[in-house]
Amino acid sequence: QNMLEELLIHKPDDPIQYMINHLKQNNDDAPRICVLGPPASGKTTVAMWLCKHLDAIRISQETLLFKEILVLTKEAKAYKERKQKIPNALWANLIQERLSNVDCIKQGWILEGFPENQEQAWMLQSSGIIPRHVVVLYAPDTVLIERNSGKRLDPFTEEVYHTTFDWPSDPLVQQRLVKPEDLSEQEMSKKLLTYHRNFPGVFQIYQKVLKLINADQPSMDVLSQVLTYVQTRHRSAAPFTPRILFCGPPGSGKSLQAALIAQKYGVVNICCGQLLKEAVADKTKLGELIKPYIDNGYPVPDNLVMKILAGRLNTLDCMTNGWVLYGFPRDIEQGEQLQQSHIIPNSNHDITYMKNLFMERYRSLLTLYR
Repeated sequence: QNMLEELLIHKPDDPIQYMINHLKQNNDDAPRICVLGPPASGKTTVAMWLCKHLDAIRISQETLLFKEILVLTKEAKAYKERKQKIPNALWANLIQERLSNVDCIKQGWILEGFPENQEQAWMLQSSGIIPRHVVVLYAPDTVLIERNSGKRLDPFTEEVYHTTFDWPSDPLVQQRLVKPEDLSEQEMSKKLLTYHRNFPGVFQIYQKVLKLINADQPSMDVLSQVLTYVQTRHRSAAPFTPRILFCGPPGSGKSLQAALIAQKYGVVNICCGQLLKEAVADKTKLGELIKPYIDNGYPVPDNLVMKILAGRLNTLDCMTNGWVLYGFPRDIEQGEQLQQSHIIPNSNHDITYMKNLFMERYRSLLTLYR
């Protein structure tokens, strides 16, 4: 999916070589996160904390203008020195240049405060900068104005503190805190007004990957909610065939749950025991081989069970619609045979154990499939 996005954006002359290079160079599991929100909502605190926790690279206006040596840095700083607004296109190019560095590609990135408006968002997308998660902090304007007046900055670590809500316990840190060159209450109100005017356009673009989080609560609660969200995986748009396996002791409800799932989602319901009886009733070659075992009440050898089961699971209806299986495997050896036959349940449909998980054979299966 990531490669398809890149191909559509960059339209390379040699798509095959482009995909090969993508697989060699890119880490598709690396975080790509935007942390947005109005002034004083805690974007810096959240972004820095995420960087420490995920070992990602933090990108912000300050890092781009004052900590990076990029081709476009000098041009952007010239606008800043003249107290002119930096053009959206320049910001987008500056971010693209920074994110193309190997550390951002391998470790991932946390983009703090970007995009600020819909135009910036479109420019980032057209450059191939597509976040997987967008965190938007929000709080009442009165709270944000109060926070802004009490904000203090540690010039060494760039961590943000507050005189009321988050004062550091270390006396050395307290002494070196400085009041940032922030906005007056009137200017802060103007900034908030601009933010509220621009945010709907940004929301429209990122709504499928965007999470609103209330910043007017204890900082650890905010950070916990942010981390929980950025560690989720969005559902892929790729075709998906369910392969579901139920295990559990007799009477635990496997057959009922399998029937309900098969009815609701249209997958094929397969009971291993019933499959063996059908093979005998149909007088197939394998059915003739297993008939003596069933007639005498002996367990059917695993190799015969696997041949019948593999044949059923490879039929057109199972391959097309997916399946839900119960009654096999019953122990770790059967589970290993199932995997060796490349019959593997989907990773997000793990075995469900109804009860009696202390039983040793089901502990072994749990180890195999978890």
